[in-house]
Amino acid sequence: MIRRAAIVALALVAAMAPLPPRAVERVYSTGVYPLIQRSVTPLSNLPPFALLDALVIFMSVIWLALAVRDLVFDPRGHTIRAAARVAVRTIVWVSAFYLLFLIIWGLNYRRVRLAEKVAFDPEAVTTQAALALAETTLREVNALFPASRVADADSTDRIDPVLARSVADAARLSGSSSIVAARPKRSMLDWYFRRAGVSGMTDPFFLETLVATDVLPFERPFVTAHEWSHLAGVADEGEANFVAWLACVHGSAAHQYSGWLFLFQEIVPSIDARDRAAIVARLGDGPRADLRAVRERFQRNVNVRLSAAGWRAYDSYLKANRVESGAASYGEVTRLVLGVRFDPNWTPHLR
Repeated sequence: MIRRAAIVALALVAAMAPLPPRAVERVYSTGVYPLIQRSVTPLSNLPPFALLDALVIFMSVIWLALAVRDLVFDPRGHTIRAAARVAVRTIVWVSAFYLLFLIIWGLNYRRVRLAEKVAFDPEAVTTQAALALAETTLREVNALFPASRVADADSTDRIDPVLARSVADAARLSGSSSIVAARPKRSMLDWYFRRAGVSGMTDPFFLETLVATDVLPFERPFVTAHEWSHLAGVADEGEANFVAWLACVHGSAAHQYSGWLFLFQEIVPSIDARDRAAIVARLGDGPRADLRAVRERFQRNVNVRLSAAGWRAYDSYLKANRVESGAASYGEVTRLVLGVRFDPNWTPHLR
């Protein structure tokens, strides 16, 4: 009981302790975590299946077997006492996994924010700047579309070496660590991913990359780069979007198109309705067809109620991990792109 109480108490302290972001950045995010990631991901790359699936199945079977033993087959058992044992065990296990989550990956939520590492000017985030960026995204997707179809976009479970290098470079430029890329895998959670409108996930225990099977080929480079940004220790969703976009911009034609098309979808809704209509009217037939395919995929696969419930749960998860804006942090990418000072080749200036 003392050991169990200690695990739960330690988890509570770890959850509430006000750790200084700069200490987390120096000791964990750029010190301990890169060593963990470079050790764990090469091992999780070996099996073709998702190790997270195996962990979920194994722990569920063990938990259920112990619960049945306590509630049904223990001759000394009392219903209330047995239920209490199951509840205590569950709390202890959740606490232990939470501590493991923090050690392997989760402490990255408490690191220094990206806007404090790069040359970021909040006053540059203006309506006019947003319109100029929308024009840039329009020009890039129209120009890149033909070459993106000729290029060999990664559409399998192999690691795209060009994209991996681009993500590693982008992570370093934005003040994060370089990574060992994870092979994109399919998960038994794929049914949920598709119904909830989730494109991918980073497994925080085995540091592997899970990608939904309905992600379209032109979306896949950006989705993979986003998850690899998480592997680089960029926990915040908006910051991971920024690093993924930056990586795609410096990749192949297929990668660039994927990144710019993502940013087009992010920036266009933020501009004035009349300007938005003018921008959309000049969109080429190819990119227009791709955006239509994305909408059709969502209409075909996403369950609105399940998606809303899933995003509410994820919003709570992010806020519990000190991401104040919760799921809304995904949209932080536009603010970062507008406010960060870049060289002409889209290389961000660091502080």
